[in-house]
Amino acid sequence: MHLEQYDSGMSFVRFRPLVASEVSLIETASLGTLNWCGPRFTLDDLRSDPELAHYAKLIPERGDFGIVAEQDDMPVGVVWALCLPRTDPGYGFVDEDTPELALWVHPNNRRQGLGRTLLRELANEAASRRYNQISLSVEEDNHSKKLYSSEGFKEVPGKEADGVMLLKL
Repeated sequence: MHLEQYDSGMSFVRFRPLVASEVSLIETASLGTLNWCGPRFTLDDLRSDPELAHYAKLIPERGDFGIVAEQDDMPVGVVWALCLPRTDPGYGFVDEDTPELALWVHPNNRRQGLGRTLLRELANEAASRRYNQISLSVEEDNHSKKLYSSEGFKEVPGKEADGVMLLKL
C-alpha cells in the first residue's frame, strides 16, 4: 500500500490502511455511499438489515482491506474491499474470488480527485494481493458511475440493472 501524500489544493492528504476497529468510520462511510442521493437509510438500518450490514464490517481474516485518506489527521475519504461469500453476497457480488469495493469521500472534499486517487490505490492494493478483478455496484443516477467508467470499470453483462461493474486488474 502506498502511504503517499498529495496536495488536494488546500492541504496535504495522507493515505493509510483501514483497520477493522474503525467501526464508526466504516459506518459513516457506508451510510454516505448508501445515502448518496439523500437520506434513505439510518444507522439502525445499516446495523440491522443483513443486506446492508456486511458493508459496515471489515474482516481482514477473510481478505477484506481498505485505505483511509486523512487531511489534518481527520478521515476525509475511505475505500474498502470486501471478500463476501456466496452465502452473503453484496449488491456488486460477482464471485468469491472478486472483492467488492465501496468508496466514500466527505462532501467537503469531493471534486478534487481524491475519489479517483483512492480508487486507484485500492486497485493497486488488490493487484498486489493477486486479485484479477474488483467489482462494485452503483445506482444508475449516481454521478460516481462516470468516475468508475473513466477508470476502466465495465458493466457486467446480465447484471446491468443491478449496477454491477467490474475492473480487470
